[in-house]
Amino acid sequence: MTRPLKIVFAGTPDFAAAHLQVLLDSEHRVIATYTQPDRPAGRGKKLLASPVKQLAQRRDIPVYQPQSLRDPSAQEELAALGADVMVVVAYGLILPQAVLDIPPLGCINVHASLLPRWRGAAPIQRAIEAGDAESGVAIMQMEAGLDTGPVLVESRCRIAPADTGGSLHDKLAELGGPALLRALELLAAGTAEPRVQDDSAATYASKISKEEARIDWQRPAEELERQIRAFNPFPVCWTTCSNSGGEQRLRIHSVKLEQDSHGEPGTVLAADSEGILVACGRGALRLTQLQLPGGKALPAAEILKGHRELFAPGNRLGQ
Repeated sequence: MTRPLKIVFAGTPDFAAAHLQVLLDSEHRVIATYTQPDRPAGRGKKLLASPVKQLAQRRDIPVYQPQSLRDPSAQEELAALGADVMVVVAYGLILPQAVLDIPPLGCINVHASLLPRWRGAAPIQRAIEAGDAESGVAIMQMEAGLDTGPVLVESRCRIAPADTGGSLHDKLAELGGPALLRALELLAAGTAEPRVQDDSAATYASKISKEEARIDWQRPAEELERQIRAFNPFPVCWTTCSNSGGEQRLRIHSVKLEQDSHGEPGTVLAADSEGILVACGRGALRLTQLQLPGGKALPAAEILKGHRELFAPGNRLGQ
């Protein structure tokens, strides 16, 4: 067993909180947490603390929420904590070189991809969308560049054909904890052998916008099927449908590929208890779980009971 480390943890969403919990359950000592400022959330737009802040407060760990770490006073505050290492997981703020230089063992990051593939903001979703066969977590020594640092520890997993952004997130959250502890063990023992990334093999996982989630029915069905899985549970792919009451936004939670069906892209080919069959640029998708405005996600058969006119064969979606 190596010596316990004094750790400052920086992170914001559930994925980060899962790793904070692993550290809290270990022999190491988390002396402070950094997280994004509270944000308005829900219909009432009340300020909501991040999952990392909520966990830290339950465990009586000090919480810092600076708007930026470029402020010299924020850097002095961090240095005064006297941590051995800073662990960063989906924090959401850029760490300037002055901050990276503060902890004696540096700053390490848990990244949800097999670096150098999918550097950037949305590695989980982009891996599914691209049809990757595997994913993983990389524990990386941080540099000033975007996810460019040498990798200390890597852990891999298969992306199953039915995986969504949500299910792969959960797989990687489970992989990340043990990998993080292994990286800390190597750092504490002075035996880490970082692997320099091959920049020529790098790909970038750009942030996903809600508009990007709009279905383009001209695209092949297999591409749309991957996109729908990747963007579930957020931001959830959507299209539009119309009747005499006007146009409605239809969120699509799950589909099945139907390669042998064809028609004008966006056209409803059939609608029955098996789902709503819609033609794509190549092949078709059977929509199996949908959500209309103001409602909850339901099986297509339930949606058809009250809204069959929206999905009559020949109707066009996305017009």
